[in-house]
Amino acid sequence: MKITSLLVLKCNPKGSDPIILANATDVSHFGYFQRSSVREFIVFVARTVAKRTPPGQRQSVQHEEYKVHAYNRNGLVALGFMDDHYPVRSAFSLLNQVLDEYLKNFGESWRTVQADSAQSWPYLEEALDPAEADKLLKIQRELDETKIILHKTIDSVLERGEKLDSLVEKSSDLSAASQMFYKQAKRTNQCCTLL
Repeated sequence: MKITSLLVLKCNPKGSDPIILANATDVSHFGYFQRSSVREFIVFVARTVAKRTPPGQRQSVQHEEYKVHAYNRNGLVALGFMDDHYPVRSAFSLLNQVLDEYLKNFGESWRTVQADSAQSWPYLEEALDPAEADKLLKIQRELDETKIILHKTIDSVLERGEKLDSLVEKSSDLSAASQMFYKQAKRTNQCCTLL
């Protein structure tokens, strides 16, 4: 999953080209000589999609292995250029957060802007990292890592031949009642297996 670019634009109701208020782009995965063309293409597509997204609407446009997601909130538009594997729900959640942050940081000043802004906005640069941008993706990644570690630990214990049953049989610390309890609990929970 990759976010190539995030933009915030002001859509003009008269049909003129949208104005870029903020832009963060990561073209490091493109060839060095392609990067300037890719940046120009991103600006072109961003203006086109923003102009064609009605106020209060969200839309996604597919182009080869990329998707452009747009959200127009009363003339303030957030756009994201993501690869095809990026979840749509996460994309629109991110665009909503970008608009909220933009309004929190800059207020309604965007309404009076008349030209493209070249000023960088650190929040947008940080939001290019998909793992940090979406809290659910971050939590899912951490759970997956924990699950892998847990499986490796269990596998290594079983590989050493230390089966729990044989350990219980050999243990002198467990009374006969505890061993009987373990065996009955194991029979009762046979339907519950570790995946």
